[in-house]
Formats: sequence, C-alpha cells, structure tokens
Amino acid sequence: MKRTIGFACLAGFIAVIYLANYAISNWGAAPSFPGGPHTVTLLGLTAPSGVLFVGLGFSLRDGAQMALGKWWILAAISVGAILAYFATSGSVKIALGSALALLIGETADWSAYTPMVERGKVTGAIVLSNTIGAAIDTTVFLAVAFGWVGFTTFFWPQFWLKLIVTIPALLIVIPTRTVIRRRALVNA
Repeated sequence: MKRTIGFACLAGFIAVIYLANYAISNWGAAPSFPGGPHTVTLLGLTAPSGVLFVGLGFSLRDGAQMALGKWWILAAISVGAILAYFATSGSVKIALGSALALLIGETADWSAYTPMVERGKVTGAIVLSNTIGAAIDTTVFLAVAFGWVGFTTFFWPQFWLKLIVTIPALLIVIPTRTVIRRRALVNA
C-alpha cells in the first residue's frame, strides 16, 4: 500500500508540473503585458494560472518521498523540468523559468524536508519545506519567465496562493502518513 500511494503521488507530482506549465500558456485571463502569463484570480489574488497546480505539487512531492524515499524525488524533478518545455507551447522563457524554478525550488524544498522527516518532524517538515519551496520557486520562475514586471506584479499573490493550495493536500498527507505508520506497527 505504501508504495502504491508513493507511486500515485509521484505520478501526480509529474502531472502537476505539466499541468501548471500548460495552464500558464493556455488557461485563464489573457496576459496583461506582452509575453506575460494567463492568470486566475482566487480570494482576490491574481497570479499566473499555474498556481492552481504548483502548490499541490509540493505536497505530492512530500507524499511521494514519505512512501518511496528521497532518490525517487530527484529523478521526478528532472523529468518534470524536461516536461516543462513541452507544456508551454514552446515558450522558451516560460519553460526555462519553470525548469529552473522546479530544479532550484523543489531541490530546496527537498533539502529542507529530508533532514526534518528523518528526525520524525513530519508536520514541521511539510510546512517549512513548502514555504521555502514556494518562495524560491515563485522568485525564480517569475524573474526568469517574466522579468521585473512579472516579478513585482505577481510575487505575493502567487506565493500566498501556492501556500493556500497546499492546505487541502496537507489534510490528506498527514492522515495518510498516520495510517501508514499504524499499519507498519501492526505488521511489525
């Protein structure tokens, strides 16, 4: 069961990367400046439409790592970075911004998450790593893909929406982890 959940989270993580990049180029309100992203407005915050998926990606990554181990995640980050280009309708700036944000942001998330989980501090690891990942991912992506205009326009809305989108995932990951641990104790 643990591996099944892990592979489902891993597949979801990779799918979310593709969907986030596709959404930026195709879903939501038309770009507000030349070369800008399609946007969505949630809770009064307007951000690139990929935010609908990226926050969920952080939690799926955490769930996959809990079930499969840390090395599977590094492979998935690499696959996701390659998929970014194909999902953005060939926009080199968006694909490069996404790939760099994924590589840097998710690696930072992974680096914060891993030592805390290994010490048994799962909830703290999820909250801290998602916050670090959201800040770095947002900064790198917006700066590379859309320059200063995109960064100053969308940083705070995108950062907060990424964190808000992780809340439902946390409500699934934490109880799932509890079930996995209880089954492991029963089977031991």
